[in-house]
Amino acid sequence: MSATAVPRRRVRRPWLATALAALFVVVWLFPLYWMLNTAFKPRDEVLTPVPRFLPSRLNVDNFVIALTQTDFLVNLRNSVIVVFSAVIFAIVIGFLASAALTRFRFRGRRSIMISLLAAQMLPGAALLIPLFLIFNEAGLTGTYAGLILVYIGHVLPFAIWTMRGFFLAIPVEIEEAAQIDGASTWRILRSVLLPLVLPGVISTSVFAFITAWNDYILAYTFMKDSSMYTLTIWLASFSTVTKGTDFGAQMAASVLFSLPVVVFFLLVQRRLVSGMAAGAVKG
Repeated sequence: MSATAVPRRRVRRPWLATALAALFVVVWLFPLYWMLNTAFKPRDEVLTPVPRFLPSRLNVDNFVIALTQTDFLVNLRNSVIVVFSAVIFAIVIGFLASAALTRFRFRGRRSIMISLLAAQMLPGAALLIPLFLIFNEAGLTGTYAGLILVYIGHVLPFAIWTMRGFFLAIPVEIEEAAQIDGASTWRILRSVLLPLVLPGVISTSVFAFITAWNDYILAYTFMKDSSMYTLTIWLASFSTVTKGTDFGAQMAASVLFSLPVVVFFLLVQRRLVSGMAAGAVKG
């Protein structure tokens, strides 16, 4: 009996794991499905007493409202300028800082790492008022440069800590071999270390992009002019005190808001896989 009971348990466990995974996927995908469902519903079907899990007909009026009756293109431009600039600067600074903190020995290195960890642990809301006062005195509120600097400071500690782990996984002997061949420090960073930590750079850029793209409170606090608002503030404009919430248009706007994140991930996904393969081969 015991000889036959063990194989049965081994056969049942994959089915149980698959069922739990399927349930988990359904729970997480249902809000996405409901967002798409509501975005394509006619207005008279959005607030029905009995929920409709499929629209009676595909309707794009909500997308037309979101695109034509709002400043979508202006806010999209603002988000692209701010977010991409912040991500590029944060990744470059984070790459150089993590390389310095892992490959060089200098006084205060441990204190810097502790300070970065403490900055990462602090809630963003606790720093909002001090940051606003400092940036307001410097004349940076209501400018692209001010919001870009805030986003860089917001994601940089995590970027340094994440890429530091990838640097620590690289054997020092690889750099020593490059030094014996006559490579300079910058050549080693560019031609040896960068390909090996490329998966960490790309995964960190994905996190930084999503963090900056989804931010609302910093953009709303530091931007004064409505013509410089980002898409998160544009998304909140579909819910007002006087007119209520246009759920159909808001869900259509949410779909449009999510598309850049999906496109960015699809663009870097291939580079992420190729970078992992390159790092495995060169390591």
